[in-house]
Amino acid sequence: MRDKLSPHTLILLRHGQSSANADDAFGGWLDSPLTDRGEAEARTAGALLAAAGLIPETVHASLLTRALDTARIALDAVGGATPPIRRSWRLNERHYGVLQGHSRTAVREEFGDALFTRWRRSYDLAPPAVSFDDPNHPRHDPRYAALPPRELPAAESLADVRRRLVPYWQDAIAGDLAAGRITLVVSHGNSIRAFCTHLDGLSPDEVQALNVPTGVPLRYDLDDALTPLVRGGVYLDPERAAEGIAEVARQGGR
Repeated sequence: MRDKLSPHTLILLRHGQSSANADDAFGGWLDSPLTDRGEAEARTAGALLAAAGLIPETVHASLLTRALDTARIALDAVGGATPPIRRSWRLNERHYGVLQGHSRTAVREEFGDALFTRWRRSYDLAPPAVSFDDPNHPRHDPRYAALPPRELPAAESLADVRRRLVPYWQDAIAGDLAAGRITLVVSHGNSIRAFCTHLDGLSPDEVQALNVPTGVPLRYDLDDALTPLVRGGVYLDPERAAEGIAEVARQGGR
């Protein structure tokens, strides 16, 4: 069911709660499975899409397991024919460098509130990078074997995430939307923040205040130029979204 005034519908969905989220740790490019709550959030997301008549006709997801599992669970909950999931590393979470796997509270206590906040929320500051020879560098992961190792990130700012995400938007997602397909993108908190920055023209200060809840679909209706009709989009469950946004804002808190 597509609104006549909204022929181009994009749904952005952050994966359900992962074990890294539950542990209040920087997940980044590390794989962390969905928790029981995360699986339930994915099913609820699918039910919300079905109730809104938003049956995805094309689906894009990152290469990380928590996003792929969320996409599969949500599509199963929607029911009906299941479109194939197109996967890309460009939709991955932000690479948090040496912070990956460490709790936010521990990082805050070691480096102080100001630097912690800048690493976590700023637009243009990347955390310290992992070395090229570090076993956790993505060049050692077979999923990225086809990519030139020197092009793989060892740490990223949000600006870096936006730079590697926009080409995929232009080459893949925009074409699906222009063709009138209801398009679901299952990704991560920072990749969705980068999407919102690109779609809504957010300033660095505005995006610093933007938090994305797990497991709540965010609907964007776009005009023929793929410009949002409503800046910021609309969550399909505003109450759950507000609770999730507050939870994200508290991460790493004392």
